Amino acid sequence: MKNSFPATGTRRLEDPEETRAFGAELGAALEAGDLVILDGPLGAGKTTFTQGIAAGMGVRGRVTSPTFVIAREHRSATDGPGLVHVDAYRLLGEGSSGDPLGELDALDLDTDLTEAVVIAEWGGDLVEQISERYLLIQIDRESAVLEDPESEARIFSWEIRRN
Repeated sequence: MKNSFPATGTRRLEDPEETRAFGAELGAALEAGDLVILDGPLGAGKTTFTQGIAAGMGVRGRVTSPTFVIAREHRSATDGPGLVHVDAYRLLGEGSSGDPLGELDALDLDTDLTEAVVIAEWGGDLVEQISERYLLIQIDRESAVLEDPESEARIFSWEIRRN
């Protein structure tokens, strides 16, 4: 990841547009081989954030939840890396070997993971070992609602971690 994106931080995002804009900011800083793990409850905005990342990276295709297909590939519209968008929980669900790299390889993706950015939804404590370092993003959708039940804000906290 380029140094233009801070290694740690917290940001409150008020709506889906701000979430996509923040994703685009991160997407512009991502490089081939980067792993981003998105951790947060159902409806937290993981896919919305990934839509922004895809826009910032300049990849092709509509970004939707990977839940029903396990992984989606998006090729670059420029000379940048492609995007592999994974539902890590389903990837490593019932019947899996428990080896995320092996399970990704078994999907027979057209993309070499070292030449792409991998975004893993539901990836906390599941896919960290596929990279020596990764960006963990935790999404809190409850704190803002406790303050104001009408709020749609999400609080994004992130840090770069190493294995």
